[in-house]
Amino acid sequence: MPAQHGRSFSSRQYPCEDCPLRPLPAFREFEEKELLFVSTFKKGELAVDKGATVLVEGSHSAHLYTVLSGWAFRYKLLSDGRRQILNYSMPGDLIGLQGSLMGEMQHSVEALSPMLLCVFEREQLHELYRNHPGLAYDITWIASREERMLDENLLSIGRRTAMERAAYLIAFISSRARAVGLNGKTPVQIPITQQHVADTLGLSLVHTNKTIRKLMDRKLIVWRDGGCEVVDSDRLKELAHWEGLSEDRRPLI
Repeated sequence: MPAQHGRSFSSRQYPCEDCPLRPLPAFREFEEKELLFVSTFKKGELAVDKGATVLVEGSHSAHLYTVLSGWAFRYKLLSDGRRQILNYSMPGDLIGLQGSLMGEMQHSVEALSPMLLCVFEREQLHELYRNHPGLAYDITWIASREERMLDENLLSIGRRTAMERAAYLIAFISSRARAVGLNGKTPVQIPITQQHVADTLGLSLVHTNKTIRKLMDRKLIVWRDGGCEVVDSDRLKELAHWEGLSEDRRPLI
């Protein structure tokens, strides 16, 4: 069930002025007028349970969402039910932008953990583009960043070996999570199953299990009931032939 149906938006637990993400070094600062607009752009917050569908492929959504806390993944389904996971969303990421440009969602989004989402009215994007060029550039930057991530994922599926693919995926997710403070002072616990990894990398579950075991034998990761924990991020990146994240401070809507 899409998040916009059957659920009400809560009052603001976090006014934009007191957003817990804004002080993080990963995000650029708002200008005063930008912060004022985003504060009116935001219509409330939405709590989403683990496993809930936030957006449904083929649907029209009246809202956009920024992840305030929690994890999600974007995916597409074939007619026979096979699933391809496209990317993972975490705090600071914008969900649903594609529906603004394409008319309907071209993918679905599911919560990997309990989430809190900031809710925005899609119709107000026109005002954002018309009156706030800095924020409009931010939206373009966010879309371009998503394209860069998909390019790297395509390279991974097309040219990396199974073990290199798994190493890249886990290092990539872990690096993004650390940048937005999801680890605190402890190692990042990525709340995914081996089926999620298989559906991201285009491998069978059996092949994925064997590949994950090799990474564990090399003491690069630990797999627990709650998901994957990275032990040696540098060696994971080395194995994947990946230089790591190269972005500076990024926008936050």
